[in-house]
Amino acid sequence: MGSGTPGTGEFGVRLRRLRTEAGLSQEELAQAAGVSVRALSYMERGRSRGPQRRTVRALAAALRLDTDGVRELERVASLGRTRPTGGRSDGHTGGPDAEPEPVAGRHAYHTLALPRDLHDFTARGPVLARLLDLAEHPDPSAAPVAVICGQPGLGKTALAVHAAHTLTPYFPDGQFALDLRGMDPRPTRPRDALARLLRALGVAESAVPTDTDDRSGLLRSLLHDRRALLLLDNAVDEDQVRPLLPGSGASLTVVTSRHTLAGLESVHRTELALLRREEAVELLTRVIGPERVERERQAARDLAELCGYLPLAIRIAAQRLASRPGELIAKLVSRLTEQESRLDVLQAGSLRVRTAFALSYQQLSPAHRTVFRRASLADGPDFGPETIALLADVPIRQASRCAEQLADAGLLQPHPGVDRYRFHDLLHLFATEQLAEDDESAHVSASLDRADRWVLRRAAAAALCFDADHHQKPADGDPDPATAPTGREGAQAWLEAERPQWLAALARAQKAGHHQQVIDTAEAMHWFSDRNQHWELWVEVFQRAVDSARALRSGRDEAVHLNYLAWAYNMCLYDHTAALATALAAREAAHEAGDQLQVIWALGYGAGALHQLGRADESIAWLRTAADLFGDQSSPQSRLAELSTLNTLGQQLRQSGHADEALTVHRRSEAICRAGAPGPQRELIDLYLASTRQHIGNDLAALRRWTEAEVPLRYAVVHFAAAHMPTWGEPARLDLGIVLRHLGRHREARQTLTAAHDALRRMNNPRQAEAAAELDELDRLTGLTALTADGP
Repeated sequence: MGSGTPGTGEFGVRLRRLRTEAGLSQEELAQAAGVSVRALSYMERGRSRGPQRRTVRALAAALRLDTDGVRELERVASLGRTRPTGGRSDGHTGGPDAEPEPVAGRHAYHTLALPRDLHDFTARGPVLARLLDLAEHPDPSAAPVAVICGQPGLGKTALAVHAAHTLTPYFPDGQFALDLRGMDPRPTRPRDALARLLRALGVAESAVPTDTDDRSGLLRSLLHDRRALLLLDNAVDEDQVRPLLPGSGASLTVVTSRHTLAGLESVHRTELALLRREEAVELLTRVIGPERVERERQAARDLAELCGYLPLAIRIAAQRLASRPGELIAKLVSRLTEQESRLDVLQAGSLRVRTAFALSYQQLSPAHRTVFRRASLADGPDFGPETIALLADVPIRQASRCAEQLADAGLLQPHPGVDRYRFHDLLHLFATEQLAEDDESAHVSASLDRADRWVLRRAAAAALCFDADHHQKPADGDPDPATAPTGREGAQAWLEAERPQWLAALARAQKAGHHQQVIDTAEAMHWFSDRNQHWELWVEVFQRAVDSARALRSGRDEAVHLNYLAWAYNMCLYDHTAALATALAAREAAHEAGDQLQVIWALGYGAGALHQLGRADESIAWLRTAADLFGDQSSPQSRLAELSTLNTLGQQLRQSGHADEALTVHRRSEAICRAGAPGPQRELIDLYLASTRQHIGNDLAALRRWTEAEVPLRYAVVHFAAAHMPTWGEPARLDLGIVLRHLGRHREARQTLTAAHDALRRMNNPRQAEAAAELDELDRLTGLTALTADGP
């Protein structure tokens, strides 16, 4: 195509050249300009030769044209616009972006004109594209209705207004915007809204029916053969909206609401999300200019994050900066970092984040307000109805209903897959403010104490599902057996999901002086912690138990939990210096308490730390001392300690180059396992047998007896998997993969080593590096094999 007359598509040619020079794809330019890819394609191909001025300005801004460039692009666009020629027959002339022709006999002016569009509107490209599709492909049998919903501050109205302006060419019979005042104490009645719409559509005051149903019927009749756009902003509920909707025809209705309006049938619903970081920074850039943002790129990102990527908050921060051209972005970031005053800072003139939240809060019933405020006491990133019920002191069913309704109102964010909720950061600050204003501190403290006692009882009962030697009985049992998690799988899921709750409850219980509950909870967690060694929180759990034992002057409990703490330093944090110091303290406390078994455990944990610190001879000496102390021990727990000690001793002998002696020690452990132990410990003994056979396999591997090593290692992998013990099973899988590599079974070795490496990396186990090295070695070996096979 040439660039002569408008009829040959000069605007399209110029636009395509500018886009190419800017290095943008059609999708990228459409997203930046807030138009659909289809509309942009029409323009470039000449099917739409005269886009309206606001579209041209949006394209120019996205292309970063200077003043002359903008002026020239507007000039070329104006040449392609069709001129008014009177009435219309099909409701659409001049292409999807052409200026609409006036409609003969219909009012050109009315009182429900669209609000002013924002020249710096940013993002929401997919939503705008969906609305454009509805405008371009209407179904005459059912006038399309689009509902835009979401929490306060997401920019629902700004989006709807921008979309209405963008879609103006498709609706030559007019665009009508009506604020339904859904957040007011008395929202607009449907009857009154209908009267305003009918008058704007040209119905004389005297001709407006009295009855609401009649008004609704007349509206549907008027819109049946027209192409108009209705923007119904700020709807309160479905009953307010239904009478205002067209029944058929090509008119489009866009409804905004903080509620989901789930009861509206046959609508296109969009629940707005937060902006992405790059979109938030782009909005800031459009308001304050690219130069300021470029100078403080990281501060701009930090500002977006502190605003929670909420469009209203970012716009307020941007407007504040725009009114102070000399102020650094970093200065505002510094002020926003202070959580207590963040909502105070997020205001610019009459624009205030707190006000937007307060409108929704004031619409709630007293019961819902209480639930909203008390939910702010929940710990962690999300929480379930159970937590809300405890904090608000309401039945769980009521808590669940309230949470759903708060999510419906945009005040909580529901999890897409499970029955859990979370606050937006700024809404959490607002809820915390309301809690301080409306709830007495004594009531808040009582609420937390009640919830903490309940949560710790359930946590202890759930953790005891993993008590392999079954020597513990929960002091109080689960606080609500009817809702208690069932089986180990359910207990694991609850303990993981509610981890922030019970960990914070443990801290508050200790602060409140409930020391025995702290000790009991930590003791109940003992075997559960062994299955989740990758959780660093065990150091905190067992340190709290140690402190509580000291507060109660219980020497035995102090020794027990110092040993658990030494284990946590060794296995969870890999802080072996702290582990050794803690094991020494445990040994001293056990001596003072006269508990020989805890002395043995302390020697074992200390030996493990010494070995990791490179003091192998001292470590083996400690373990030999521990092994010599078992002559006077006959309890079931002493058998477990003996097995742990012998297995660790054998492991260190092997690592010190004495694999033959290690194999002898581990065969002794295997004999103890086969003999069993008194009490209901068969399951636990089976685990120790699997661990012992892992050691035996590694001893045989160290002796280069590869074929013999495979069988005990495979036994360990299978039994740990059956017991759902990945922290034990994956290292055994790595050991098996190493043996398979030495046996020359490379394909099986690769599968085994890859699975072990991926699992160890997820658990942050230090042996992940060993697994990676083994895979590299396997690559080298298979590469050499391939070269040999292809060689001469």
